[in-house]
Amino acid sequence: MAASLPARADVALVGAGILGLATAAELRRRRPDWEVVVVEKEPAPALHQTGRSSGVVHTGVYYEPNSLKASLCRRGRRLLLEHCEQEDVPYDICGKVIVATEERELAALDELERRAGLNDVSAERIGPERLRELEPHCRGLAALHLSETALVDFRLVAESLARRLEAAGTPVVTGAGVDRIRELPRGLVLETSLGELEASYAIACAGVHADRLAGDHDRRSRIVPFRGDYFALRAHARSLCRNLIYPVPDPRFPFLGVHVNRRPDGQVWAGPNAVVALAREGYRRRDVSMRDAWATLAYPGFLRLARKHWRLGLREVYRDLSRSAYAAQARRYLPDLRADDLVPAPAGIRAQAVRRDGTLLDDFLFTETARMIHVRNAPSPGATSSLAIAEHIAERALASFGSA
Repeated sequence: MAASLPARADVALVGAGILGLATAAELRRRRPDWEVVVVEKEPAPALHQTGRSSGVVHTGVYYEPNSLKASLCRRGRRLLLEHCEQEDVPYDICGKVIVATEERELAALDELERRAGLNDVSAERIGPERLRELEPHCRGLAALHLSETALVDFRLVAESLARRLEAAGTPVVTGAGVDRIRELPRGLVLETSLGELEASYAIACAGVHADRLAGDHDRRSRIVPFRGDYFALRAHARSLCRNLIYPVPDPRFPFLGVHVNRRPDGQVWAGPNAVVALAREGYRRRDVSMRDAWATLAYPGFLRLARKHWRLGLREVYRDLSRSAYAAQARRYLPDLRADDLVPAPAGIRAQAVRRDGTLLDDFLFTETARMIHVRNAPSPGATSSLAIAEHIAERALASFGSA
């Protein structure tokens, strides 16, 4: 039975993706005396970034040592798998390979190996023969084998968190889109589609809408939505990939490149690319929101980003429109893959914060006002890190909010 919107709460969580649910559960664990409520605009939790992820539980190899991403990913992975054990959510520690196919990529592979050591990630440098043992159809000059990488259906994790909240008496109110948050001297008023909710404090885990809920108090970055289109391998081609095969990523971007990976349901997908979306929830190429498109295209940070990387952007658009070009990108390390092996699969949207100078924000970002905490940037590995991010937010909340 759907929860109804209460009149007031001590703390309101905006957004019932995996991060909002995990944060609410962590707050309840630390302060069971607080009245906490989660409000979500969709009819069910986890319908956007959480439910459209690749299902990969990352190890933390990619991230700058001593960054929040590195530390929270590593701890988040451990907490996530412990949670799955407790809640009987199935997962698979299958491992993955990051493959260098050209000489010019070996230096970047060296850097990943260095980061693995500093981030306490198990990573084995392997050659072509060992690579073929792990992935018989994969070819490359060298690779990193990350044996701790896992797969999980993050929707099931979110559902288990929602059940835990329900058992603790914390309502998850769906169909309650937040249009505006008014900060008053002694509290907040959340104007939702189901009515007003008074709260002493609020935490916004709003994904692609994070900057809008944050308002004008921090103009240093804005969310630019990137659509990632996937293709699924037809049944006869799934044997081309046993587990997870990733290219060496371009160090200029926080995107990991077109990879091929088995999914928790047994399918094998190739993707995603990274194309600027003209609607923040536009999962189809034809989806356009004039408000969202204008917010992106008129933003100085996006214009500077586009001027700097327009060639790469055009290549991404071309691959988005051409299945043959998409297959060719993956064929660098999977030479037997053909365009006819691919069929369209659901797309996802990455909520990526972009600074006004045109640089992509690579780390997690949180900002605060007197009565709110805003999650301003939590893309991949946000799902992997979600329980550790929840701890981080809860600590900030307890320090900032005091006694609600």
